[in-house]
Amino acid sequence: LGGALAGNGRPEEALAVLKAQLALCRRYWPNAQYIHTTQCNIASCLTLLGRHDEALVFDREIYERRVATSGVSHESSILSGNNLVVSLRYGAQFSEAKTLLREQLLPVARQSLGSDHNLTLTLSEQLSEMLEEDPAATSDDLLEAETIM
Repeated sequence: LGGALAGNGRPEEALAVLKAQLALCRRYWPNAQYIHTTQCNIASCLTLLGRHDEALVFDREIYERRVATSGVSHESSILSGNNLVVSLRYGAQFSEAKTLLREQLLPVARQSLGSDHNLTLTLSEQLSEMLEEDPAATSDDLLEAETIM
């Protein structure tokens, strides 16, 4: 129901449903996958509502839990890391996002998924765009952005 509401332009209502679903999941079905999926949906709703700081809290928690349960090189961990990067980008936290991409996500994605994998390419694109958007970008950053793309 929450996903249908969010998909039909009703993210505020979806958020209420998803928060109730998360409470139920935690109480009756403590399976990490149910909780993870619900938290991802909540973070998406918060982003749709422009509540980026709240979405960032969820995305950090999701990424940390995914790495702890699946390992840093698992595709779902890398995808959760990408979602965290998007939240950091919305919050204009470019330095942290660039560090996460350069030092963790991209090297792991290249090694475990390959350089031509869609997710690896998405991460590279994220880095390039952030290097260009960052108000504190240096000429070296802009050169790196151009090289990536």
